[in-house]
Amino acid sequence: MARVRPWAVVADGIVIAVRLTPKGGRDAIEGIEQLADGKCVLKARVRAAASEGEANDALMRLIAKAVDVAPRRVSLVAGATARIKRLSIAGDGATLARTLETLAQPGKP
Repeated sequence: MARVRPWAVVADGIVIAVRLTPKGGRDAIEGIEQLADGKCVLKARVRAAASEGEANDALMRLIAKAVDVAPRRVSLVAGATARIKRLSIAGDGATLARTLETLAQPGKP
């Protein structure tokens, strides 16, 4: 049985569902969580507050650094004012998926 993941490889990269906790005390990716509705998300927290788009910007920088791409290659697709967001990362989808798989494992920084 295949594991459910919060990302999908698309033609020009990868799309990922993220549950963001702003003002979380630190910037970190905390693994994968299955929501009550059955959807999977990548859990992340940032120090920035959820005002003026600061938390969204911090999230995009965190994800870019984690998958080793330029911040300009990460964009917010949906959820600008919501806790659950969809991000698009431009690049080689298979490589990005492998990197995310490693990051999502329990105990990874």
